[in-house]
Amino acid sequence: MNGLGGLNKSENGVVIGCVQLQLPDVKTKADLAAQTARIVELVGKARRNLGTMDLVVFPEYALHGLSMDTNPEIMCTLDGPEVAAFKQACVDNRIWGCFSIMELNPGGMPYNSGLIIDDAGEIQLYYRKMHPWVPVEPWEPGDQGIPVCDGPNGCKLGLIICHDGMFPEMAREAAYKGAEIMIRTAGYTAPIRQSWQFTNQSNSFCNLMVTANVCMCGSDGTFDSMGEGMIVNFDGTIIAHGTSGRVDEIITAEVRPDLVREARANWGVENNPYQFGHRGYVAVKGGAQDCPYTYMTDLAAGKYRLPWEDTVKITDGTGEGFPAPTRLFGEKSQEAAE
Repeated sequence: MNGLGGLNKSENGVVIGCVQLQLPDVKTKADLAAQTARIVELVGKARRNLGTMDLVVFPEYALHGLSMDTNPEIMCTLDGPEVAAFKQACVDNRIWGCFSIMELNPGGMPYNSGLIIDDAGEIQLYYRKMHPWVPVEPWEPGDQGIPVCDGPNGCKLGLIICHDGMFPEMAREAAYKGAEIMIRTAGYTAPIRQSWQFTNQSNSFCNLMVTANVCMCGSDGTFDSMGEGMIVNFDGTIIAHGTSGRVDEIITAEVRPDLVREARANWGVENNPYQFGHRGYVAVKGGAQDCPYTYMTDLAAGKYRLPWEDTVKITDGTGEGFPAPTRLFGEKSQEAAE
């Protein structure tokens, strides 16, 4: 099920394009404006490349690069010129788009945020990365949960970002909220290649969910991102895979949300999202619906603690050059409070 990369689109299909965007080096407002224009150009390329494409997906860090620069001068806001340009590009090219911004946060460190914008230029999904890639990333942990939205051709879309996908709970939450297609944008570099591949496949299979995944690509002179656009079917098989490492290549495939819905309704064996909450339904009516997982109940009670917690050596970002934080999650900085 691929439709020759979306060339042959079926009545129930959704055609996705994952852009293996050239990794930029953004230091100034002028750099930010130039990279915004480049992303807009590539939205146009996506439309010209494939007239059947419904959704074009840009990687995490597509706008800001991998410098981890928190300079407020180059941070974005939802009502700023960068997001306005992305909205207009979706309208002009009659296409949905998924974009990445580093979002200004007056109360703390910036958020690493993702947006899904429809072909009328409206934001349909707004997400803040829940699990920054510590200790390397300085971003504020997300506080918006894991939203799902209605997408093109009646599908349900979810979005997580990069390191989020290493936590199976993230993909399960997206599926639990109804996502049939989950996007995972990333800036990962080559050492993560194998982990990237098998977690994308497991996220799909364990949740009977299509996943569309893409990283930045190429070098900025310091870092080398890997591209690795992957579109994975709900049974865990790879539909399309960008293995060439070619920058700005758009990896495309048609996916079928209607078949996701069919599998979720009709599968017995390995209907994992349903069976997780209905354990052993052959033996007991409706299955067991308790929560036997200690880590879940402890986390909910605010007392999550590993047996080896006292041996963990890296618990802040000082080794990466960031100051040790003093502000608790949910608190604003002193400057913002004043």
